[in-house]
Amino acid sequence: MQIKKAVITAAARGGRLYPVGDTVQKAMLPIADLDGVHKPVIQIIAEEAFESGIEEICIICAPGDENRYKAAFQALSNNLLEAFGQIEWAKKQADKISFLLKHLTFVVQEETLGYGHAVHCAKDFVNGDPFILMLGDHLYLADNQQLRCAAQLLKLANQESCSVSAVNTTPEHLIHQYGTINGRYVAGQQGVYEIERIIEKPSLSKAELELLMPGQRAGHYLCFFGMHVLQASIFDILERHIKTLEKGQDIQLTPALETLAKEGKYLAIEVKGRRYNLGTDLGWLEAQISFGLEGVNSEALLSSMVNQLAEARRRK
Repeated sequence: MQIKKAVITAAARGGRLYPVGDTVQKAMLPIADLDGVHKPVIQIIAEEAFESGIEEICIICAPGDENRYKAAFQALSNNLLEAFGQIEWAKKQADKISFLLKHLTFVVQEETLGYGHAVHCAKDFVNGDPFILMLGDHLYLADNQQLRCAAQLLKLANQESCSVSAVNTTPEHLIHQYGTINGRYVAGQQGVYEIERIIEKPSLSKAELELLMPGQRAGHYLCFFGMHVLQASIFDILERHIKTLEKGQDIQLTPALETLAKEGKYLAIEVKGRRYNLGTDLGWLEAQISFGLEGVNSEALLSSMVNQLAEARRRK
């Protein structure tokens, strides 16, 4: 199968980034990308999708945010051209923003009823096609000389014609932040597993009992990476789960993924790369440092960090 559509969930505000995350969509906060250009997070995620072969993107947003996103991107493009219109890098960046706006669809999540509900909002956009699901508060950074993280996932999904989730090895003290899987190796495919069990943000005791994976380092588990390729059948599964919920219960994605694992072929791939959860206390800082150290200004940043660390040590 060929996956040409992406869904990015970006409706949450982000309480840990208060007060800025309470007034500005956290997906629009800037980070210096690998090319040294400061971009909104959502643009960096979208460019990863486009560079991996995606052609159309749907952003699930909060009420009122659609116009804010469009206005913010248009302002970025206009400002670039007005201030640096004769400079090649500015024209290139303005073209990227224009391309992004032409290939974006916005869908409003009218009520905050959970992550599964946000995904279900994209049903009409998906229109029966397979799609890649990405998080608006995660950034992805492939290891050196590797395909983009999304491209690695899409390659396997296209090859196997089934749903595939990206995972990576995660130390036990962090697994309470992520969905964690158990499964069996797929013969002949390094780092590929057939998913058998998923637990959302497990306790360490539960993980030790139910989620240990042969071959993993002691104290490490396979956790979701923040992107999934899903077939459109996920919407039927979500609708079945919705019917079983009591009034007021959130609609989560993980129970639907567990059903997906029981009902058909569902794989996981260890992505060669790193993911940064910007919703955690240090996620934003860790992401910016890592992107800086891998980007065009890496030597200058490294020199600055060494000097600052030396100065901090001297002051102590």
